[in-house]
Amino acid sequence: MKDWKLINFFKGKLNDKQKKLLMQIFKFIIVGGIATIIDWIIYYLLYNYLDFDPLVANILSYLLATIYNYFGSVKYVFKVNDKNMKKTFTIFLMLSLVGLLLSELLIYLMINIMLMNKMLAKIFATMLVMIFSFVTRKYFLEK
Repeated sequence: MKDWKLINFFKGKLNDKQKKLLMQIFKFIIVGGIATIIDWIIYYLLYNYLDFDPLVANILSYLLATIYNYFGSVKYVFKVNDKNMKKTFTIFLMLSLVGLLLSELLIYLMINIMLMNKMLAKIFATMLVMIFSFVTRKYFLEK
């Protein structure tokens, strides 16, 4: 593994397995952060300028960001078997759909029950779904 500055910060405090996990989380944050920016910009433009319903805007923005996220995650974050990319894509897509449903539920509750700002609801939902996504993708994609 490359000797990254982030890892050097913890030098002597982490074993190799912990260092690899820390680097993977760091890469996930970078790839996921870019996907999140794509998601939020599209969401904002759809509901704010094109008058889409926030839940419809969420579906479209989430799906477009998921396309980027798949390629970035497979290339940089998770160790996947190149021989079985169809299976990997199917698993990634299924987990993303569960994440989308979770996001939709959270946004609906935050906007309609908690009367939260639409963009703030999207931000909170994204943070919660991001945790779900890392844990489930790590478990199911790295088998």
